[in-house]
Amino acid sequence: MSLNGTATNTTAVNALNKAFQQTLNISHVSSEILVSVLIFSIISLVGWGVYIVVNRYVNRWVEKTATTLDDKIANTIKVLMIILISILVIQFALSPLSFLEPYNHVLDSLFLIVQIVLVAYAVSKVTNIFIDGFTEKATPKDGKNSRHSSFILKKVITAVVFIIAFLIILSLFELPGVWQTTLAGAGIGGIVIAFSLQSTLSDLFSALYIYFDRPFEIGDFIAVGEHWGTVKNIGILTTRLQLLQGEELVISNKELTSTYVRNFRKLQKRRIVFNIGVTYDTPNEKLRKIPPMIIDIIKNIKGASPQFVNFNEFGEYSLKFFISYFVHAPDYGSYLEVQQQINLAIREAFEREGIEMAYLKNVTFIKR
Repeated sequence: MSLNGTATNTTAVNALNKAFQQTLNISHVSSEILVSVLIFSIISLVGWGVYIVVNRYVNRWVEKTATTLDDKIANTIKVLMIILISILVIQFALSPLSFLEPYNHVLDSLFLIVQIVLVAYAVSKVTNIFIDGFTEKATPKDGKNSRHSSFILKKVITAVVFIIAFLIILSLFELPGVWQTTLAGAGIGGIVIAFSLQSTLSDLFSALYIYFDRPFEIGDFIAVGEHWGTVKNIGILTTRLQLLQGEELVISNKELTSTYVRNFRKLQKRRIVFNIGVTYDTPNEKLRKIPPMIIDIIKNIKGASPQFVNFNEFGEYSLKFFISYFVHAPDYGSYLEVQQQINLAIREAFEREGIEMAYLKNVTFIKR
């Protein structure tokens, strides 16, 4: 609402001014102040009533839901309503004061700036609430990393929103020199900062990519090149891995997002293949027993299921059997435990059946 020629020239305000002057025998300025106080009181009461009604409606809506996202949105709405009502009350209350007419343009500009800033605050606040809700829902186990990443993201979005609000304010006022100077300074400053912080910004944007795309999370076991380890922390610039050997590897986020990463957390089951060999003097009837024997062994081990076992090759020193099975667990330790049980069970079964595993021997041939 503009202060220029609005409520000041209305019939109701003029009549009220005259009534106060005649009834109370006061000056024109005093009557305008009384009218201003009266308008302030009336709009405050109306605004308070509207706030109570909206507050009750919002509270009923919040009680019907079980999430915390709507609670945060409701609190934000309440705060914004109080600020908006306060602005409107002050703006309407100042409108009858004729001695402020020389400053109406300044006051109008001031109220417009406050309103733009309020909208920017509302946008950034609601956006941050949704980011928090997305973070809590997407990674409930990854609280530390999610809070850290979302904190950076919220700061970036808030900065962008208020920069846009600042540029809008400049564009609405007749300040071409300031507008051009600001844009030129921002452009030159942006170029300088971009060149000087090129590597740092690359790592920062890579961290945002990791946050949104989630190729891995804290606690995941991943392979990056020749390195294998568990993700311990995802920072703004670097990610830390606890390697199998025990040491910590610090790797830049840019490098992580520009190379192949194998994530074993998303591995539902692990396919294992290996070979065993038996001696060439093993009878055919025992060779036929080996595939079903190994399949039964794998079936009886918890967490494992056979795929196939085949006599597939006449090797240089042995008759080779190809064995393939699945381990229904993503972690490497479960695979080692299952493989150990299979190896021991195969060896025990071969000993019972009198089947000899092949191994290299020093053989001397004597020519007669």
